Amino acid sequence: MAQYTIKELEHLSGIKAHTIRIWEQRYSILSPKRTETNIRYYDDADLKSILNISLLNERGYKISKIAQMPPEQIMQKVQQLCEESCRGSHHISTLVKAMVDMDEEAFDKTLSTAALQLGLKETMSEVIYPFLTKIGILWQTGNITPAHEHFVSNLIRQKLIVAIDGQVVRAPEDAPVYILYLPEGELHELVLLYVNYLLRSSNKKVVYLGQNLPFTDLELTYRQFNTKYIFTVLTATPERDQVQGYINKMAATFPECIVYMYGHQLQNTNLTFPESIKKIGSPEELLTLFR
Repeated sequence: MAQYTIKELEHLSGIKAHTIRIWEQRYSILSPKRTETNIRYYDDADLKSILNISLLNERGYKISKIAQMPPEQIMQKVQQLCEESCRGSHHISTLVKAMVDMDEEAFDKTLSTAALQLGLKETMSEVIYPFLTKIGILWQTGNITPAHEHFVSNLIRQKLIVAIDGQVVRAPEDAPVYILYLPEGELHELVLLYVNYLLRSSNKKVVYLGQNLPFTDLELTYRQFNTKYIFTVLTATPERDQVQGYINKMAATFPECIVYMYGHQLQNTNLTFPESIKKIGSPEELLTLFR
């Protein structure tokens, strides 16, 4: 069983540790355990609970009302929110079943069918993104395990790589370069691969540096090419309290570049973005910007 500190809960849920403590004291929403050395910790059930509460709170439910709901009602409302956002997609339902069964053949067939019917761009925006949102919620409500998420993420990743390999880019020799990378410690690559596909579809010149890139390597690559644009995704790193510093560092290091940033770690409304840093807030913006 996993054990989480309150700071890890903050990092995973986006709720400040101070707020979590207040909610514990005022509403008894969590019951932290203690190790043999009397150190407080939280388990998987606590994490899923705080994620569910966070989701409902973000959708307008007051914490005082959430605290009065039994766990079954909270899970039901979270699942209802998911169904409302994913309603009407046969492909999504089929993907969920294939994921639960870990049926690679059925999953691949469904993705291939969707891509043939809609095209890869529309499949990403209308099927894969809503599907990923749904499985995130299913994990929060205890219906699937992280292993299921890894299973489907790797299959989607393979599909994107095959699509990218099949592209022929005819960018002029002096065309500006887009550098795509993930910061050191960041491994969530699906969005980066998707943007790579979108840019290459538009005959843009891309230097794809991938996951877990040291900052010094980013600087070296920037100087080597006619770099005008940098794109990155902040899903889990840097830590929430270090994101503003990272944004400022990017602006100071690459003042002549436009730096596009996307991801969960940018959801904090207190962040400020220098003129050269462009926050992308949704999958729809990705399509509009890079098509």
